[in-house]
Amino acid sequence: MSGELIMQLVVSGLGMGFIFALIAIGLTLIYGVMEVVNFAHGEFIMLGMYATYLAYATWGADPVVSLPFVAGLMFCFGVVVYYLLIRRVMSGNMQSQIFATFGLMVFLQAGAQFVMGADYFAVRNSWLSGVVKLGGVVLPVPQLAAVVGASLATVLLYLLVFRTSIGRQLRAAAQDAQAASTLGVNVSLMYGLAWGIGAACVGVAASLLSNFYYIFPRVGAVFVLLAYVAVALGGFGSIHGALIAGVLIGLLQVVIGFFVSSELKYVPVYMLYLAVVLVRPRGLFGRT
Repeated sequence: MSGELIMQLVVSGLGMGFIFALIAIGLTLIYGVMEVVNFAHGEFIMLGMYATYLAYATWGADPVVSLPFVAGLMFCFGVVVYYLLIRRVMSGNMQSQIFATFGLMVFLQAGAQFVMGADYFAVRNSWLSGVVKLGGVVLPVPQLAAVVGASLATVLLYLLVFRTSIGRQLRAAAQDAQAASTLGVNVSLMYGLAWGIGAACVGVAASLLSNFYYIFPRVGAVFVLLAYVAVALGGFGSIHGALIAGVLIGLLQVVIGFFVSSELKYVPVYMLYLAVVLVRPRGLFGRT
């Protein structure tokens, strides 16, 4: 096998892997702070992709231009979801939280199909379309942009969580909400921020995805299942675990899809997940 082919597979795998990682990081951030699994996370992806497409179709805004606005819009949406829905079920049992986010998933998906229909949409001729040729290697620009964009977003999130006062308050609320509250931390505000930041991560991933993937009401389901696997594989609540697991999943499914079969590309991913959780039920970097 030629070195050029290996490079192309690696870039394609990293492009998808960093997208999975960014989606998984948003999911694991919410779980790490509140221990709530957002079953509507895939629909957040769908909303971000539709927002990117509508900005492109209505105002001609390229996804590169609309990305920060989509991320900000999704941040606001995440905060609203917390205050209107999640905060009201936080005092209930786990089943009420599961049904709340599952119901939100059904509502958003049905709402998107009602408003936009079941048609497939795509952003064409974006600034990131085309390929880059380096010697004999042909690298797709959208996947390269996904690697760069998702990497930058992950670095910024890491700095926010581990290098700022807001990050310290988020981690304090995650470790012991009652103790954090007695120390003056506004726990409810931190929970709202966690939902907002998690949704913003999805908004970034959605804008990057819109450059090379079709948009339709069930598009979130294509990516969120592997994001759940990345969260569980890396360890619930672990940001760096979600990053490593997401990149690993992206590389594995691209390589297997090329050498074996596109229909079987997810099988080794789930086999890897089962192997890891049998040895480490909390994932590679999960909290003990």
